[in-house]
Amino acid sequence: MNRNNVSGLVLLFALLTGPCLTGLFAQAGNPVLQSYQKLFIRTALATKPEVIENAVKDPDMQTSRGAFFDYTLSFVLQYADVLKDDPEMIRLATTIAKAAINAGEAQNRDALWRLFMAYRDTETRVAVLEALAILGKGDSRVVENLNQFLSNQNNVYRSGLIPDYPVLSACISTLGKLGDGSSFPVLFSTMIAGYPEEYSRLAAQALGSIKGDYKKYLIDVIRKNSPIEKQAAFNAAMDHPDFTPADRGEIAENALDISLSYIAPAEADQNYLDELRYASIRVLTEQRWSRATTLVIKHFYRLQTDYSNGQAPKARFIEAIQALGAMGTSEAAQALSLQLGLINTTMERTKQFDEEVLTAVIEALGNIGDKVAFDYLLYIGYLPYPDSIQTAAREAMNRLKW
Repeated sequence: MNRNNVSGLVLLFALLTGPCLTGLFAQAGNPVLQSYQKLFIRTALATKPEVIENAVKDPDMQTSRGAFFDYTLSFVLQYADVLKDDPEMIRLATTIAKAAINAGEAQNRDALWRLFMAYRDTETRVAVLEALAILGKGDSRVVENLNQFLSNQNNVYRSGLIPDYPVLSACISTLGKLGDGSSFPVLFSTMIAGYPEEYSRLAAQALGSIKGDYKKYLIDVIRKNSPIEKQAAFNAAMDHPDFTPADRGEIAENALDISLSYIAPAEADQNYLDELRYASIRVLTEQRWSRATTLVIKHFYRLQTDYSNGQAPKARFIEAIQALGAMGTSEAAQALSLQLGLINTTMERTKQFDEEVLTAVIEALGNIGDKVAFDYLLYIGYLPYPDSIQTAAREAMNRLKW
């Protein structure tokens, strides 16, 4: 059976079941609407788009356009399984979606999304997305659907497949126009997914259209997105010219928290997390962000273990010691004092110590100035440390606060 015969049978069925398509014929108070409904269902598939276009232009249909679009959308959805690949049905579906931009109502957006999912051709999907950019404002369900679709497209691209680029572009633009904060993570992910430059740039423009708390959005990416995206968001935050030192401290605190608690299944992902952890430690040290003391202590103990096992370089361990010194809290001083006690005990037993590590601990305790370190610093004088260490210990004790 050829396509024309199929279309004719479907049209005949539509004539017989028209009342099943919608209950809109019951609107006896609007004869103009009824007239367009009857004309639409009776006319050939190839000429139905003209009925849509005429209805849009008709001033007598101004208050009934939403109902009419529900009627026409019901038609194209009902026969999607049979005719979704038919050029004339695609033209009709596209015409309905385009007309909805200027003549549709918010009530049509659920049906428009069903149309988007039912018809996979580029023309229909782009037209639906452009309509939703107008009709979908303030509708969280529309935004959620679009966010999920874009996320799926990103996954398709990462798997090595090529997405429908016009649809991808339209989805990005629509999310930018809707401007909902929930779209920030997926748009950020799109921006750094490795698409050709024009699509990355489009995603960046859409991000710039989203109003709200930019710092919060970046923190959400750091906490929720993939390791590579966490690191990219952190770098973007540190480069943001409008963020204050307090903003950077808060962002670095969140980055350290997630990098310590997140367990990556792949080595490459773990490397991104490690780099994020070290980068956040440097920022917290620079900002002297004492609010992150508990996290910095946790990082210190992890580095202590890794360094003793030969899994971390000395420079990282010293960096962790300096971070504790920058916290300036009693809790940080306690952790450093215990480390100094361990070094003193080792020195007493073996006469061996690492001067760089010991010097870093002494200086960090002096920076904090907490009296909890007094006994540990004092004990240095009873051990055969060189004069440089003895002098550093005395200077640190002089800085303690009583």
